[in-house]
Amino acid sequence: MAPKTEPAGLKLRLVAAQRLKSVLAGDNFAPLTAAELADGRDRALANRLITTALRRQGQLNFIIHALLDKGMPGKSGTFEAILRLSLAQLVFLPDLGAHSALFLAVEATKRDPKARHLSGLMNAVLRSAQANSAKFGMLSDDLLIPDTFGDTWLQAYGEEAIDGFSDALLAGAPLDLTLKNVDPELIETLGAEPVLADTVRIEQRDRPVEALPGYAEGQWWVQDAASAIPARLLALEPGARVLDLCAAPGGKTAQLIKAGYAVTALDSDASRMERLRGNLARLNYTATETIVGDAGTFAPTSLYSGVLLDAPCSATGTFRRHPEVIWHRSVGDVAGRVRLQRALLTNAFRCLDTDGVLLYCVCSLEPAEGEEQVEWALDSLPGLELFPVTAAEMAGLEQAVTEKGLVRTHPGMNPGGLAGGMDGFFVARFRRHR
Repeated sequence: MAPKTEPAGLKLRLVAAQRLKSVLAGDNFAPLTAAELADGRDRALANRLITTALRRQGQLNFIIHALLDKGMPGKSGTFEAILRLSLAQLVFLPDLGAHSALFLAVEATKRDPKARHLSGLMNAVLRSAQANSAKFGMLSDDLLIPDTFGDTWLQAYGEEAIDGFSDALLAGAPLDLTLKNVDPELIETLGAEPVLADTVRIEQRDRPVEALPGYAEGQWWVQDAASAIPARLLALEPGARVLDLCAAPGGKTAQLIKAGYAVTALDSDASRMERLRGNLARLNYTATETIVGDAGTFAPTSLYSGVLLDAPCSATGTFRRHPEVIWHRSVGDVAGRVRLQRALLTNAFRCLDTDGVLLYCVCSLEPAEGEEQVEWALDSLPGLELFPVTAAEMAGLEQAVTEKGLVRTHPGMNPGGLAGGMDGFFVARFRRHR
């Protein structure tokens, strides 16, 4: 008897469910790799299902609440993950067809010993969703942003910006690159468009990053347009000694080296520092020092003319690439990050020489991690003063400069007039006058 073959599409559904289950439990999303799903088309479809389920999480929460009278069953293995993937397909990806969503969801549920007793419930819920798919497909985009942050963001950025946040969440992030040298021929070969300064953007690509032109030759590195802003604002003479705190994976370190500074890169994570060294080697860049150490206690033998602190934060500004982050974070998480940032700012100040420049930045949309930290630093660190950023320094993105000379980007902004948005980022520049 010939061995029974698996239904087409079942394996990718099972693999996708396991990945989504781990993200729902608190892991950061990472796209499935060739080692997990060898077939490129299967892998692309699985990643599409997962990211749609994550981007639409708020709307799926509403749908699940409407369909499951008794709530989500406890201790049910991959049931919730399979349900979310299948609802995402039925309601938001109708081009993939309803039959496969129903059939494969039930089959995938039966393959999980902890969920198989719920296969009948899975079938009933999805058939109800199919019958109501038109209504569910018209759900408000207001559901996309959790209440944890929605009210704060509305007050900080306004209703029009929040509409842009929803659009950016659903669209995802294009690929931004920082070029070693602005080469029009390379930009054309990449199929990219200039964004700001030496940042270019690739809207669509059909191959992995490592296969793009110029990667092996070290002609660029991946870096969101917003993340590339802080290092450009250091405003020191070439050759100045600069300390890059929390440096890994090294995008800002590479920018500082490119600007001609003598850079010490420090990070507490040894494996991430190895990645930084590898990235610099590919670019043929050399830092003066790369140190595995604690940014909160590092004590240099001599002070630096510049310090760049890209502080650990809630990372809410990265939701175009990590939509799960806005559902994982709580008010308590933000408060914990605020305390850590203040400790790091204090030590960054200790490492800074008189007349030196300190750049503080976070990929967060929370005022508590940005604007409020500036007020704290000015009140708590004697001798530190604000060194305002000017609109002229932010050509092409002047609207990101606040009245106080701080920089605040958000996903509703389109740098260089290009679609695709940018990360939410905050940058403050200080100078030490004594």
